[in-house]
Amino acid sequence: MKKVVLASIILAAVALAACSQKSSVEKLTDGVIVHPTNGSTAKSVRLRVISPSIVQVTASAADTFSTPKSLIILPGVSGVSDWKLEETDNQLTLVTTALRATILLETGEVSFADTAGQMILQEKQGGGKTFTPLVVDNERTYSLRQQFESPNDEAFYGLGQHQEGLMNYKGKDVSLFQYNTKVAVPFLVSNKNYGILWDNYSLTRFGDPREYRSLSQLRLYSKEGKEGGLSATYSSKTDASKIYLVRQDSVINYEFLPDQKRFPKEFPMRDGKVVWEGSIASDDSGLHKFFLYYAGYVKVWINNELKADHWRQAWNPGTVKFELHAEKGKQYPIKIEWLPDGGESYLSLKWQSAPAEDQNRLSFFSEAGDQIDYYFMAGRNLDDVIRGYRTLTGKAEIFPKWAMGFWQSRERYKTQQEILDVVAEFRKRKIPLDNIVLDWSYWDEDKWGSQDFDLTRFPDAEGMIKQLHEKYKTHFMISVWPKFYEGIDAYNDFDKKGFLYKANIQNRQRDWIGKGYVSTFYDAYNPKAREAFWNLVNTKLNSKGVDGWWLDSTEPDILSNASIADRKKLMNPTALGSSTKYFNAYALMNEKAIYEGLRRTDPDKRVFIFTRSAFAGSQRYAAATWSGDIAANWQDFKTQIPAGLNFSLSGIPYWTTDIGGFSVEKKFEKAQGEDLEEWRERMTRWFQFGMFNPLFRVHGQYPYREMFNVAPDNHPAYKSMLYYDKLRYSLMPYIYSLAAKTYWEDYTIMRALVMDFPDDKKVLNLGNQFLFGPSFLVAPVTDYKARTWPVYLPANTGWYDLYTGKHFDGGQTVQADAPLERIPVFVKAGSIIPVGPELQYTAEKVADPLSIYIYTGADGSFSLYEDNGLNNDYIKGQYATLPLTYTESNQTLTLGKRQGTFDGLLEKRMIQIFWVSEDHAARMSRDARPAQVIEYSGEKITVKKN
Repeated sequence: MKKVVLASIILAAVALAACSQKSSVEKLTDGVIVHPTNGSTAKSVRLRVISPSIVQVTASAADTFSTPKSLIILPGVSGVSDWKLEETDNQLTLVTTALRATILLETGEVSFADTAGQMILQEKQGGGKTFTPLVVDNERTYSLRQQFESPNDEAFYGLGQHQEGLMNYKGKDVSLFQYNTKVAVPFLVSNKNYGILWDNYSLTRFGDPREYRSLSQLRLYSKEGKEGGLSATYSSKTDASKIYLVRQDSVINYEFLPDQKRFPKEFPMRDGKVVWEGSIASDDSGLHKFFLYYAGYVKVWINNELKADHWRQAWNPGTVKFELHAEKGKQYPIKIEWLPDGGESYLSLKWQSAPAEDQNRLSFFSEAGDQIDYYFMAGRNLDDVIRGYRTLTGKAEIFPKWAMGFWQSRERYKTQQEILDVVAEFRKRKIPLDNIVLDWSYWDEDKWGSQDFDLTRFPDAEGMIKQLHEKYKTHFMISVWPKFYEGIDAYNDFDKKGFLYKANIQNRQRDWIGKGYVSTFYDAYNPKAREAFWNLVNTKLNSKGVDGWWLDSTEPDILSNASIADRKKLMNPTALGSSTKYFNAYALMNEKAIYEGLRRTDPDKRVFIFTRSAFAGSQRYAAATWSGDIAANWQDFKTQIPAGLNFSLSGIPYWTTDIGGFSVEKKFEKAQGEDLEEWRERMTRWFQFGMFNPLFRVHGQYPYREMFNVAPDNHPAYKSMLYYDKLRYSLMPYIYSLAAKTYWEDYTIMRALVMDFPDDKKVLNLGNQFLFGPSFLVAPVTDYKARTWPVYLPANTGWYDLYTGKHFDGGQTVQADAPLERIPVFVKAGSIIPVGPELQYTAEKVADPLSIYIYTGADGSFSLYEDNGLNNDYIKGQYATLPLTYTESNQTLTLGKRQGTFDGLLEKRMIQIFWVSEDHAARMSRDARPAQVIEYSGEKITVKKN
């Protein structure tokens, strides 16, 4: 009897143990929640089906989930019930018409496969989730990390805008934080046709989550071989014989404002030069990554190889990353040569070893968050993936048509008359122009944030804007900062209501204007503060007729050259919580203030916002971004191309740069001789590149950036800039149709080649050329005095030289002609390109006659789009499209039946047909005679190549 009782007890205990080991599963209408049996990391993991191709994954270190309102996901996004669940003993699989999302019950590990079961993405074995407890501002939260596996042939893109010259981020480290010239967007896409949107607003790192380490943690040797540091010589840059100090340095870290105090007292920065020499050795073999943060002139050699040769303006440092494959204990020579450029300058060199096992992993780390939250989206191509991103975060609205034309700007127009004179000169010279921009300091010196004009310099701003509109047919954009000087009326009003960050006020930190003024920024996370900010802007500026809004310093840059830790203190707390948690989303909230205010004030008018920083979702607020206060040199020019391409791959389609670069070296400010010719050439090459950006604008400091101030009108530089400006306007039917495609089809205008040629392995790392829309292959020339340029023509299609019509086979690199007046541009076979008349501004006249160029050799299609160009009626269906189709087999162009209508539609127009083929080279030119001329009145017409 005792044996039977004992056996029963044992069986019951085994059954109880088995039950305790079984995962808890909750089945929901839109997904499942699993509490893994091995809850050593995530105690709860939820999969939610957003659409057949989008699944949200949320993981918590607790038994429940927090329910904060996402700043980046649209309020209307919710889960769907149109899916099936497959169950086994150890896993659950959510099956949609596009995906299979599987979660392991033991670990909570998630993977994604296509409908055939082919793996697309899987989390690291065990789930790859890490929650590290953290206390921020007396609030308990976590640092978060999510790791995934990645095959060797995978490439990664997106993540916003970063300026180290990288195209493919596989195996690289990217820090996502907002900074002048750096934009954090936590959205990644893969050449495997999926994307990950990481829903977190804190400092985030892609790749290795560790911070770079001090150089002192390597073994350092002087040039004489003495261990302990590098030989450092602090001397005069004008007199090599004048040595201020010689010593051994183990740390090179003058990164932020407080570090300026650590420079040797006997070293005069303005006349200074420092050379560090010696060798380095590591206790680890493998890949070592170096991070250089610099201002002034710097060169770095490691192992006798030049790794960096750069210049940046003193007040806005740049970054460079480079690598060394090192053997344990082996010494490698190193030399750093630095010339500070001004009374304040910055330099830091740090490093990090790279664990081999992590090189083929995809990893996201965020400094603070209550739970891991990411969205997986898959597609047939990268356009599909970006469509998924915009499904979650919002459409990119069609900008007013004038915004697609040419903008003139400088830092800065100081008077009302100066602006009017510049625009008058454009019109006198018949240089196409649509927008003139007024940068900062139009207010009284001591009234930043008032949004009032200085009446001594702008006596009648409203009258000026009216004259720009009516006499010159030019639009007006103005710079608006979220910054307030202490004591002005607006400051006092915002302060009384608790809308301001106060740390900078308490620090009595003065800015760089005049005698220096104490200031701070408003808290854009506060909805009442956003409303108040718009009301101020509306009353003082919008009421005067401003057309576009340049939102500057939206990182927010409360204090330049401060560390991230100090920057967080300056915006803490936000209305939503700790600045550590909400560090990266300020620009998004500031855009929201202006966008929603404008839509309330004038719902029929299209919004156009231009902002220095951005975040996931910025495109839904009609916001475009530029690459910040970059340097005017060839190196920074080179880095703009991959920076813009990766920004576009981040789902935000409108991007541009300061053509020519913002800040120049002193020798170019009043350049003469060879320096002047180099300046003109760089401006020209940058202008040529800028014409093929989604937005086309000139901006910068000295010298003045108007083309007639760059070079006389008989100079090749002037002629080239005028040519490309006119080409931009001729292509307006093509460009504006791409803007419509971006809204209606979630298209991307500035296209990395991997988007259109995913099977061509040669394009995976190619970041120095791109497609402008579906047709134009653009290869910017970024070297001084280059007159030929290598261009890779992607495989499996033919290409035509834009300027000659000569045909080339794809799959080869050609050495293209690149005289100063032209950059290489090729047109893809099968392209249909609508070309309009010569214009002085976008609304001058409709495209009649309309020229259509057909580049034969492949089937092609294009949809010509037209609408009012200014109001929001297109959202209500007030627009028209003309479908164009070319069939190679019978060499026939079909102009389909026009779809839709709008006020101002041209019912009939003349259309000129131009054919370009292998046996008929033809350039795009106003002098060319069309092969056929037809009248189109909205009905289908077929035209055969003659």
